[in-house]
Amino acid sequence: MHPWEEKIGVTPNSWGVKNMKTKRGSFNAQAKRIWLNLEFAKKPLECLEYRLVHELIHLLERRHNERFKAYMDKHLPDWRERRSLLNKMPLAHNDLIY
Repeated sequence: MHPWEEKIGVTPNSWGVKNMKTKRGSFNAQAKRIWLNLEFAKKPLECLEYRLVHELIHLLERRHNERFKAYMDKHLPDWRERRSLLNKMPLAHNDLIY
């Protein structure tokens, strides 16, 4: 997370990884805490980076508005392609054995 924190210029108070049944990640604005879904360990790196940048941008803009999108464009210009790739994948691979 550190390189992206430096690039964007924000630092969450805390962050972690946990099993999430219905979300890929979450941001708590009051606590400035980021959670990422453990399932990202099974996804391509570009998908993890997209979600990480997405959650870090919430430190600058809480809503998914034009300002949020402008920050995403600035810091991760191909974020729409990465989001599209991620959205084509299931949230979890419960049927696979690792």
